[in-house]
Amino acid sequence: MKLNKLRISSAAAKRALSVALVGAAVAGVSAVTTSPASALSWKCNSSTRTIDDAGYSGPWGDNWDFTVKNCVARSGGYVYAKAKVSWDAPPWYSGTDLSETFDSAYFRLYLKHADGGADTVLGKKTFSIRDNLAKMNGSGNGSWTTSTAKKYVGNKSAYADGALKLNWDEDGKGLRHYSFQGSGSR
Repeated sequence: MKLNKLRISSAAAKRALSVALVGAAVAGVSAVTTSPASALSWKCNSSTRTIDDAGYSGPWGDNWDFTVKNCVARSGGYVYAKAKVSWDAPPWYSGTDLSETFDSAYFRLYLKHADGGADTVLGKKTFSIRDNLAKMNGSGNGSWTTSTAKKYVGNKSAYADGALKLNWDEDGKGLRHYSFQGSGSR
């Protein structure tokens, strides 16, 4: 008989927990823990470059101002990297699909380790960004943030670095590499 009461109590407790979770979900509260990347302490560094549209030589202004904010975080033996790319283009680019501006446009996010000579690339991820660049406002401004990359590095220090890879339409040069300042090590 006690066993039945325990089952009933256990079933009642399960129903109460289910009702509490449903109530929390309806109230907009999440019972699931946050992802590890969102709780990290990020170290970031921003740098800006003015880049000329190499495929255009007309009378209108054609310089793009890009700002890249590279960020790194560490949790145990793992490092995390992400970047935010912002741009200020002349307003006349706004509202176009940019296929007449870029044959291709990428952002490459790197995780690197500072060595005595050339830094070692521990990992990299390339993002196609031409469609993101086209999502600028009427003033020619916009921004986009990468997903977070994660790499096990043990006790090595690492930093985030990023570069634009732009292939300007009709310039005949292919992909051009534009570097930005790294985050600093963690």
